[in-house]
Amino acid sequence: MSEGDESMKDVIYMDYQATTPCDSRVLDAMLPYFSEKFGNPHSVTHAMGREALEGVQNARSQVAKLINTDTDNIIFTSGATEANNLVIQGVCRFYDQKKRKIIVSGIEHKCVLESAKAMGRDGFEIILAPVLDNGIVDLNFLEKHINEDTLLVSVMTVNNEIGTIQPIKEISKLCRTKSALFHTDAAQAIGKINVDANDVDFMSISGHKIYGPKGIGALYVAKGLRVKPILFGGGQERGMRSGTLATPLCVGLGKACEIASVEMAEEKLRLTKFKNYFIDNIMKRLPKVYLNGDEDLRIPGCLNFSFEGVEGEGIMLGMPEVCVSSGSACTSATLDPSYVLKALNTRDELAHSSLRIGFGRFTNFEEIQYVVDKLVSVVTRLREMSPLWK
Repeated sequence: MSEGDESMKDVIYMDYQATTPCDSRVLDAMLPYFSEKFGNPHSVTHAMGREALEGVQNARSQVAKLINTDTDNIIFTSGATEANNLVIQGVCRFYDQKKRKIIVSGIEHKCVLESAKAMGRDGFEIILAPVLDNGIVDLNFLEKHINEDTLLVSVMTVNNEIGTIQPIKEISKLCRTKSALFHTDAAQAIGKINVDANDVDFMSISGHKIYGPKGIGALYVAKGLRVKPILFGGGQERGMRSGTLATPLCVGLGKACEIASVEMAEEKLRLTKFKNYFIDNIMKRLPKVYLNGDEDLRIPGCLNFSFEGVEGEGIMLGMPEVCVSSGSACTSATLDPSYVLKALNTRDELAHSSLRIGFGRFTNFEEIQYVVDKLVSVVTRLREMSPLWK
């Protein structure tokens, strides 16, 4: 928050799935590449270009290390949305003469679902894999539907609304038995849990979900695989993503990944304590509150509750000093119930009463306590005013 903005002084940020604040160490790493080391990383015929390229390549290795792969397998993009579009459209168009079936889970990010729909309009068969009531993809369904005609399966590692962690290794085994390619959107997972690129063929990454800058992401492409580009130009990034790389942003993403590699385990323990306190106190102090998604198979920094008898929007209006969300950042402006919660067989009224609470690196325990107390107070007051609450 800005020190000069009086209205933002007492705001508590708990929307870490929408975006994370840029870590000051990341900013420090980026700054020289805006004005001092400003060369074009593709102009390798002179010293300034080579200096910029060195920064980019170092960042590429930092990203690769976090997901346990080789540097050459990392393709920089403008973010996870571009990476998801690139892999789904790029795989379909590169391998379009061979297999024509794509399977994606029903709770994927909109950019995955819309990319798949676009390929459906181009003649590919699109199958939405259901999830169980706990938010975990139905492995029996996948086992039944992944066959020799399946080109690509896409299942996100961690869901952005409910925080559930999918069984990536098990899905990978199903895909490999049928020689289907496997992609995961890991934007909400890296830096929070251990992810291994060797379990998948493609992996999408976002900078601003990991305390890095906005406008930068990456796509892991396994050795020997290709995607047809959706951006054309000078053939940068091994011919799969043209355009001059934003050196400062690449450096920022790399530094964010380096920090996560060192601090992830300790941070996970701290956030787990926050999660347990939050869940225990909300459930004890308020009746008819439901945690959406599996209680154990989830990242600790993402909680999604439904509060029976009240609207999520009403709760947010009752605590304007707390930044939370009634859904994903990409869809919370709509009046429709969350398609993710609907996929969990959540009743419409409970889906409308949902609230996503996200905390992370810069959240402290006093803030957790404050938000719990405030939530209890606001929900209790709204229920007392509601004719629907009994």
